Amino acid sequence: MKTSSLFSLNLQDFAKGLIVAVGGAVIAAIQSSIQAGSLTFNWQVIGSVALAAGLSYLGKNFFTPAQIVRSVQ
Repeated sequence: MKTSSLFSLNLQDFAKGLIVAVGGAVIAAIQSSIQAGSLTFNWQVIGSVALAAGLSYLGKNFFTPAQIVRSVQ
C-alpha cells in the first residue's frame, strides 16, 4: 500500500487525523479531570487540543514523501 504523495493528502489521511484529534480530546478531558479532582469538561480546552492534534497530524503527512507500506507476514 502506498501512502499519499509529498504535498498532498488523501481520504485515509483525514480519517486518521480525525482519530488522532478524538484521541487527543479524550486525553485532554482525562487530564483536566485528574487535575481538577472531579469529572469536569472545559470544552474550549478540549476543542483546542483536538484541533491542534488533528492539524499537526495532517501537517506531518503533508510534508512526508510517499512510502510503500508492506504488511508483516
